[in-house]
Amino acid sequence: RTLLWLGPVYLAGYLGLSGSWVLLGLALWLCWGRNRRWKRDRLAAAFALLEDEREAVCRGLAARHLPAWVHFPDVERVEWLNKVLVQAWPYFGTIMEKAFKEVLEPKIRAKNVHLKTCTFTKIHFGEKCPRINGIKAYTKEIDRRQVILDLQICYIGDCEIHMDISKFNLGVKGVQLYGTLRVILEPLLTDAPFIGAVTLFFMQKPHLEINWAGMSNLLDVPGINVMSDSLIQDFIAARLVLPNRITVPLKKNVNIAHLRFPIPHGVIRVYLLEAENLVQKDSFLGAIRGKSDPYALLRVGTVQYRSKTVSRDLNPIWNETFEFVVHEVPGQDLEVDLYDEDPDKDDFMGSLLISLVDVMNDRTVDEWFPLSKTTSGHLHLKLEWLSLVNDQEKLYEDKKGLPTAILIVYLDSAFNLPKNHFEYSNGECGAKKIKNNKYLKKMEREPSSFVLLTVGNKTQKSKTCNFSKDPTWGQAFTFFVHSAHSQSLHVEIKDKDRDSALGTSVVCLSHLLKDPNMTLDQRFQLDHSSSDSFIKMKLVLRALNVEEPDPQRVKAGVNASKQGPVHVVEKGGNQQKFVSPPKPEVSKVPPVSRDSAVLESLLKKDSREDLDTNESSAAPVPSETVAGLNEAECEHNPEHHLSSALHTRAAAAPTLPVVQELRLAPSVASLGSLPSSCFEFSSSSNLDLHNGTEMPLGEIQLTVRYASVRQSLVVLVNGCRNLIPPSNRGVDPYVRIYLLPDRRWSSRKKTSVKKKTLNPQYDEKFEFFESLEDVKKRTLDIAVKNSRPFISQERKELGKVRIDLSQEDLIKGFAQW
Repeated sequence: RTLLWLGPVYLAGYLGLSGSWVLLGLALWLCWGRNRRWKRDRLAAAFALLEDEREAVCRGLAARHLPAWVHFPDVERVEWLNKVLVQAWPYFGTIMEKAFKEVLEPKIRAKNVHLKTCTFTKIHFGEKCPRINGIKAYTKEIDRRQVILDLQICYIGDCEIHMDISKFNLGVKGVQLYGTLRVILEPLLTDAPFIGAVTLFFMQKPHLEINWAGMSNLLDVPGINVMSDSLIQDFIAARLVLPNRITVPLKKNVNIAHLRFPIPHGVIRVYLLEAENLVQKDSFLGAIRGKSDPYALLRVGTVQYRSKTVSRDLNPIWNETFEFVVHEVPGQDLEVDLYDEDPDKDDFMGSLLISLVDVMNDRTVDEWFPLSKTTSGHLHLKLEWLSLVNDQEKLYEDKKGLPTAILIVYLDSAFNLPKNHFEYSNGECGAKKIKNNKYLKKMEREPSSFVLLTVGNKTQKSKTCNFSKDPTWGQAFTFFVHSAHSQSLHVEIKDKDRDSALGTSVVCLSHLLKDPNMTLDQRFQLDHSSSDSFIKMKLVLRALNVEEPDPQRVKAGVNASKQGPVHVVEKGGNQQKFVSPPKPEVSKVPPVSRDSAVLESLLKKDSREDLDTNESSAAPVPSETVAGLNEAECEHNPEHHLSSALHTRAAAAPTLPVVQELRLAPSVASLGSLPSSCFEFSSSSNLDLHNGTEMPLGEIQLTVRYASVRQSLVVLVNGCRNLIPPSNRGVDPYVRIYLLPDRRWSSRKKTSVKKKTLNPQYDEKFEFFESLEDVKKRTLDIAVKNSRPFISQERKELGKVRIDLSQEDLIKGFAQW
């Protein structure tokens, strides 16, 4: 073994090579060894989790290894199903061994001449079977004739598969696979087997890690390992990752075409506008901080776009637009990652995750979103949900150059493709001259064909069907269309081995407009091919419609600052009407923060009976506006401020605001690092707004929810309004938080101090890292205090509120004044 190690050194000297070659080889060997050790350690850690899940969770393994039911409460444990898999795994392994020998091995040998000696020498699927860490069942926003399940798959296998190719031994010894597998059972039937078909696909690319054996160990060499892993993941994505699906019919005569290729739910249009306060990643001499060169990666499923790079700017402006086809809702999210472009390795600057279900419900979102996994930074996005409608009037040509329609191509099959291929160039077709017998034998084979589909400047390629004149592809493709009246679909069938055209076809999209459903499902004659050569396709054209937001829907975040109709209930009757809020001449409303999620939008009549009818029938005045007027008046007449504030309380009492329907902006929900970016809150929460006194001491706006991913209670202090000052000197308020019964000074949370204001805006987040069971037993004690001078006789505490967390739905969360 020592002689083998020294052999390359001697060979380098014998050939007169530089010593740097020896150092390079040594460095590659060290990196390869390190990668191998890392893989073994990760595999050992995963096996430890598999052996004793409880002990591994207590030790605190990496979050990726933790089961899904730890992170998300709506994911259910299915240990009974895992026990069934353990019992059935040996029988499944026997079936797979037989399939490898009788089905896969002949197919590999037929692929290439050099693979004719391929033989599987050992096939053993091991003792470790796949685990299902949790199942989430969807019961809302789906068709009643279907069942949707999300399975958290975790396979840490000790399988061992070896094969010999020309005396070279290749093999796999251990596999790790993590991913979310969606299972759709539809349609539900009234007779056995009660389910028409089963559809399977991964929502995102699964994480795959392979421990190689034999000559395959060379794939762990740095540089090669990344490429080999990505090739395998791309191979899986081309067959099992959305929008690709596997549909297995369970009942005869069930049409599974529409199940394999359903029409997408819609299109999300993303306006990447700007960012601000990004972190500084570039540095000079390791100490002097410079600016960054930010760019953004936007991703929905397997589709990813990259923005342009803005040089040396921490507040970049992009103003770019991207469109994504959304195939599954719920399930798909918009992921945005910011990076600093560098010559060697780009630095991560923050990320953002937005649930597309919320965008679909809100239709239009224009927000500043705080970036997660970083210290600072906000991203300004405008999101539009485009529904797919069958309306030809919507197929206008957009003046801004944006697409106005989507073309869905279901590529089925082709018939009677010619054996003798043709070359198509400059509109002419001619047979290629036969030069020798070798070429003649090659022409006699059946073609291995694939299809190139082109609309505008975008071309997509199908998979390759080997050695068949009647290939069946069974794939779906989507194209964005800017002008349906003038654009065309260009189809070209090519032979992989000969790289020449077997036939072409051009379909004008205007032909689809003649059909009321804007659909064509037929065979198309191939040009420059045999006279009886056809290709079968189904073409569906749908217009992109930007729906207007619902005016009755409660706005949140930045959108909440836009004045809309205010819901008012008139006294003495059940009729309701919408009254626009009055615009005061002087209004110094505190600016709405980008991170503050909630703003009151519905006003309700107070139930106090000691107020006369004239006061209650007056036009409602929003409390923010009243507070702004009071603050402006205080600047001119400080002595009169206290009495005017008390008078304002009495006047505004009939319209004391309560939150009746609320949806939080993604910027607030991202505090918990959850995939879902919105949550709902009902007015059923019984919070003490008056502190038990007849005269309210002011209001504080809080957002509270339990972040399951971080295992923490998140409290967002948005702001206060209408505080009562203890003296004419003014007030410098701050907020103090305890999670009772813990009153230790070290566990106290405190906001910053806002100077000389009765309507402070904080937008500060605090976290209490406790389990959900412990939090349910606690009480949240929140006090607004005055930062008074030293040895001052002024009242320090301005008001207090306590929230019994056992009475609240913390997973759903709530937000209220």
